[in-house]
Amino acid sequence: MANVSVYNMEGKEVGTLELNDAVFGVEVNEHLVHLAVVQQLANNRQGTQKAKTRSEVSGGGKKPWRQKGTGHARQGSTRSPQWTGGGVVFAPTPRDYSFKINKKEKRLALKSVLTSRVQENKLVVLDELKFDEIKTKNMKAVLDNLNVSKALIVLNDNDQNVVLSARNIDGVKTALTNTINVFDILKYNTVVVTKAAVATIEEVYA
Repeated sequence: MANVSVYNMEGKEVGTLELNDAVFGVEVNEHLVHLAVVQQLANNRQGTQKAKTRSEVSGGGKKPWRQKGTGHARQGSTRSPQWTGGGVVFAPTPRDYSFKINKKEKRLALKSVLTSRVQENKLVVLDELKFDEIKTKNMKAVLDNLNVSKALIVLNDNDQNVVLSARNIDGVKTALTNTINVFDILKYNTVVVTKAAVATIEEVYA
């Protein structure tokens, strides 16, 4: 089992924590990680793009001029794509980009990125993270003490003092143990997680 150092909010090492290999020590499956990221980005797409085809544009019912004898090219409608105000050829229509992956694959992808963060020494464990008031300066001080900048902070409970203190810091995001995902873990340079959150993650995913 992997051992990681546990730090306090002053950035001092106060102990070590043994991580469960079933969550933080699996074989990294890059294919499933890629699949999970693609799925999350695809599911976030709105897919509401729309343009009208020639059948949907108003007007154009009457043939603009007779077929022969005018010197113009023959035309059947003023709403054909080559006309100003005409329809769009192969116009985009609303569609759903989302797709599903298996639950076990999703879990393994999450375990893989957590394992990779441990292997790269980019998982920082805090003994606790609590503030008496909402103050961005306090959170900034904790991150400076830990020597991290772009970080995902994983909490066990929705502590509003912590969440709101971190909200205005550029490159920092807070997440609960039940909302962590593969994309966010990869997006941020460091994952800062409390001991209580580690215990919850191991309980859920082991």
